[in-house]
Amino acid sequence: MQKYILRRVLIGIPVFISITIIIFGLIELAPGDITDYFIRPELNMTDESEAAIRARFGLDQPLTVRYVNWLGNVLQGDFGYRYTNGQPVAATIVQRLSATVLLAGTALIIGATLGVALGVFTALRQYSVWDFLLTGVSFFGISIPPFVAGIIVLYVFAIKLGWFPAGGMRPVDREPTLLTTLHYLALPTAVLSLAPIANFMRYTRFAMLEVIRADYVRTARGKGMRENRITWGHGFPNALLPVITLFGLSLPTLVVGAVFTETIFSWPGMGTLYLEAVNGRDVPLLMGMNLVIALVVLVANLVTDLAYAVADPRIRYD
Repeated sequence: MQKYILRRVLIGIPVFISITIIIFGLIELAPGDITDYFIRPELNMTDESEAAIRARFGLDQPLTVRYVNWLGNVLQGDFGYRYTNGQPVAATIVQRLSATVLLAGTALIIGATLGVALGVFTALRQYSVWDFLLTGVSFFGISIPPFVAGIIVLYVFAIKLGWFPAGGMRPVDREPTLLTTLHYLALPTAVLSLAPIANFMRYTRFAMLEVIRADYVRTARGKGMRENRITWGHGFPNALLPVITLFGLSLPTLVVGAVFTETIFSWPGMGTLYLEAVNGRDVPLLMGMNLVIALVVLVANLVTDLAYAVADPRIRYD
């Protein structure tokens, strides 16, 4: 196992370098730069003033020089400083990352738990009314975009019914408690967990239908084992591998969904920060956030591969 982890880490180094090149290249191809943020029509800025702004931020240097300098600083843990307000990029990301981890992590846990339970439930009742009903609901959960679901949920439960706050992460007039945090977390988590619930349910249903028709399940049933023991002791562990794969693949989807969800509900996480960086042409912040997201995906893929060996003893990496 240690050799496999070391091998995956070594393989991840060129992948990491490739990701940095792609991130840097895509941002360079994007129209505009930081000078657009500072230019105001009423100031009548001259070409010399614009050139001075570009020189101040090092944009007058060649592309390769800027990339090497940025990568060298990143490898030392220095993500640079924001163009718009001069704050350290790393500190800004860490400050916002905790809010996104809370939102996306809660949505992923709810999606996996509820989706897997519903998937097993529908698989054991194939072609029943419950199966058709929940399968239809799952297609709805996959199809509806997060920003549409967010607007609907916000309008109904926050504006019309007034059951939940319309936005924010905590009350402004008092110290937050666990109950108030859950109260503010409820609506954005519900919206963000729609797609994971639907995906986990569909994958689990398909995997369980394959497993419950296997010979060893029929043998266990012929021996007189209880159905609960057959389902959870024999069937479910062998249906876990597709679910584990989906668990790792859900992280990028949640990050993308969080951009819309956090914007709608004014959740102070990475999503709203990302839009702020795009609007302000804040290149160091954009590159730092993209790099952090890419690293999270790489680590999630490694953890997913290692979880295979835990779920299925037949898989060995030695």
